[in-house]
Amino acid sequence: MTTQPPPPRMTHLQHVNVGQAAPLKVGARAARSGIDKRPVVGPVPVGTLGLDGDHVLNTRHHGGPGQAAYLYTSADYDWWAAQGLAVRPGLFGENFTVGGTGSADFRVGDRLHLGAGPDGVILEVTAPRIPCATLAAHLGDPTFARRFAQARRPGLYARVLQPGTVQAGDPVTLAPATLDGAPSIGDLFDLDLHGTFRGQPLTPDDLRGLLEHPLAERSRADLLKRLSKLEKRG
Repeated sequence: MTTQPPPPRMTHLQHVNVGQAAPLKVGARAARSGIDKRPVVGPVPVGTLGLDGDHVLNTRHHGGPGQAAYLYTSADYDWWAAQGLAVRPGLFGENFTVGGTGSADFRVGDRLHLGAGPDGVILEVTAPRIPCATLAAHLGDPTFARRFAQARRPGLYARVLQPGTVQAGDPVTLAPATLDGAPSIGDLFDLDLHGTFRGQPLTPDDLRGLLEHPLAERSRADLLKRLSKLEKRG
């Protein structure tokens, strides 16, 4: 009998983090970014486009309704710490540092209730974080995008289904995705970086199935482009 891995879980909000616009040199290019996020104390309102006081400057690749919040788990940070990285809340630009298991095992459509009362926030998991030059520049390591890809601990983006107010210490409750075959965050991370799905070459049927799930808008657009290319090849 095959032993199934335990389901992913989250326990509580360890930190709520927001970022201010600040200069950042990305390669030879001078830029401004809100990736340097820091913990805040007290209640923070969360709307459909993200957290009050948080700044998202590169709106081509970040932010928007389908990527309104970014979460990173304590298990993933513990892994990085074991590799010698000096970790801290908000280091990877996450809005929510959460106690929980590895992010790759969460699934698109999982719902997370942050907070104990009716004013809490409900999030829906939509996509993995894909490493970029901005992350590498923020970490001061030109190789970090590759290291992040190899680690396969991407964190997860979410849309806000129910706006509300949260603060560090709030409980987090997971309601698993209800659609059959929901892709994991790890599945989508591998697809984006390697063009494979669950270890196999990507097929049109795979893509059609993935498009049935509540993906982030950018992920959906990417999959539609991939599907169009595969269908043209016949």
